[in-house]
Amino acid sequence: MDALIQIFIMLANTANMLVIIWFIVGLLFSFNVIGRDNQFFVAVHDAIARLFEPVLRPIRRVLPDTGAIDFSPMVLLLLIYALIIVLESLRPI
Repeated sequence: MDALIQIFIMLANTANMLVIIWFIVGLLFSFNVIGRDNQFFVAVHDAIARLFEPVLRPIRRVLPDTGAIDFSPMVLLLLIYALIIVLESLRPI
């Protein structure tokens, strides 16, 4: 059981890192640090966006519309951190 919990914690930490990478690359695009002509970063950003879009869609429906600022990745990070805390509490000592 402990190994399964550790695997879920590892997956949750990986998801956290991917959301952070997605956010940073999006900021780099927004501030024109990286141009949209850089195919590598566009591919990374689009792949991560497609991966998390099914999870972010219900969060966006619940959150109020804030215009240009999307808070759903931050809410997703908080939910993943909460999941990690719950999983850590289930691990045997």
